[in-house]
Amino acid sequence: MPIYAYRCSACGHAKDVLQKLSDAPLTTCPACSAESFSKQVTAAGFQLKGSGWYATDFKGGSAAAPAAAAAADSAAAPAEAPKAEASGGASSTACGGSCACH
Repeated sequence: MPIYAYRCSACGHAKDVLQKLSDAPLTTCPACSAESFSKQVTAAGFQLKGSGWYATDFKGGSAAAPAAAAAADSAAAPAEAPKAEASGGASSTACGGSCACH
């Protein structure tokens, strides 16, 4: 649910209100009871509740680190394998790796 910032133009009272998107905007100031309470234009704010994806996947940031390290290792391994063969070592091909085709 979004958190909206409201401000009264009569008394200056400001308040953040947790509302559904479908809720009607507030108009009555809770401090002075004037009908000049209006929404302010602010950065988007929201509150995550429950046990959704954000609580398990991005909490602490340590879960993504092992996956990134494993991906980096698997990407580096194929790049190193051709270098070892090109260094003149024994090959398991029929020609022994010393021909122009390797």
